[in-house]
Amino acid sequence: MSYTIEEINDLLKGELVGHTTHKIDSPEQLQHAKTNQITFIGSSKYIKHWSDSKACAAIVNNNLTVEAGDNRALIKVKNADLAMAKLLELFNPKPPVMEHDIHPTAVIHKSAKIGNGCKIGANCYVGKDVILKDYVTLYPNVCVFDDTTIGSHTVIWSGTVIRERCIIGSHCIFHTNVSIGADGFGYRPSDDGAGLTKIPQIGNVIIGDYVEIGANSCVDRAKFSSTIIGDGCKIDNLVQIAHNSVMGRSCIMAGHSGLAGSVTLGDGVIIGGSASIKDHTTIHSGATVGAGSGVMNDVETGKTVLGYPAQDARDTLKQWVALKRLTK
Repeated sequence: MSYTIEEINDLLKGELVGHTTHKIDSPEQLQHAKTNQITFIGSSKYIKHWSDSKACAAIVNNNLTVEAGDNRALIKVKNADLAMAKLLELFNPKPPVMEHDIHPTAVIHKSAKIGNGCKIGANCYVGKDVILKDYVTLYPNVCVFDDTTIGSHTVIWSGTVIRERCIIGSHCIFHTNVSIGADGFGYRPSDDGAGLTKIPQIGNVIIGDYVEIGANSCVDRAKFSSTIIGDGCKIDNLVQIAHNSVMGRSCIMAGHSGLAGSVTLGDGVIIGGSASIKDHTTIHSGATVGAGSGVMNDVETGKTVLGYPAQDARDTLKQWVALKRLTK
């Protein structure tokens, strides 16, 4: 695949500055780009690398001052990151090919209902009374246990296990080795004090539409009722969501972050990498938790918290400055 700069600009609907005769065959980072590649400049700190880059074109935020150059073009857009997403979709390779709609080695219970256009890869297991709606894709070695429903156009990558009674929405993507519906972590000291008593986890997991969950992340079933992930949530790799937690719409959780039991997130909450949220805590809509923070108390709507324990980000930054001065 290769495109002229004009064809790419037609897609992005930006302002074309300058011209290049090179056909563009792929996007690449600014410092690593070659002559037939296009790059991106979304911040002023990257402008200095443009003169040394071999890229024949760049997508640039329209509030930045960048010169096109000889046989080099710029496409100025409002948001280079969003334009990059469109362009990456254009160059996105096709997914792996499965030669059989349902591979002969897949084990599918006779009571399961398989919708139109579904693809089920080698060594998959689909249990009793499972419902796969239209155009669901299960890549090889996926297990879907009894009484689970998966919505249309959802894609589940290899190694993922979805336990019994879960409800999954449409257009979701679960990456490799995701765990949905494993037992929540519930134990209490036994009466004789000699060990721990396991608390049965009889609930399930409900996941909305357009949810994406990264590799090796876990969403545990509820003790009773449901652990809920709202529509449009995006969850990174190696994230833990504990039993009875509830996430609103369009929340983001970065890698290594975790929710303890019965945490509630409002809509549009952002959790930074390696942040930890205490059980029975509520983080209200639009709030942000900085990377590495430990949230011990509820967080107000729209507030940004940072630190361990987490508090208003401005207060934390002032404390860090004060500590740095003390060391001098």
